[in-house]
Amino acid sequence: MRVTGSCHCGAIAYEAEVDPARVVLCHCSDCQRLSGCAYRVSIATTRQRLRLLRGEPACYVKQADSGARRAQEFCAACGSPLFTYDLATPDRMGLRVGCIDQRQALRPARQIWCRSALPWAMDIAALPRSAEE
Repeated sequence: MRVTGSCHCGAIAYEAEVDPARVVLCHCSDCQRLSGCAYRVSIATTRQRLRLLRGEPACYVKQADSGARRAQEFCAACGSPLFTYDLATPDRMGLRVGCIDQRQALRPARQIWCRSALPWAMDIAALPRSAEE
């Protein structure tokens, strides 16, 4: 599947080829902090299948709970998280689904690092809903 995406301010734009069956929802504490949310959703691709159309992301490297040194690429202007990869295998990348234009078509196929999950994040179906607010 071909996807397009950009940061919130539009300074960085990209296109990529992805497999919609490879969407992962991560509950690790790093993803919680880096996203400001209960979890983060990513989809796998390779560096060869990703093409920057505009801009150049900034990069922050953090050692994950797994011991891996993970690069977090983001827009320096607006802070939107865009891509991630392990420094040991920089060709295998994760695109942050929230910045992908076709995100409605990208349903998570699995959840990881569930031991770090916030208990309430595992079932929000019963919460009251509003189309706007």
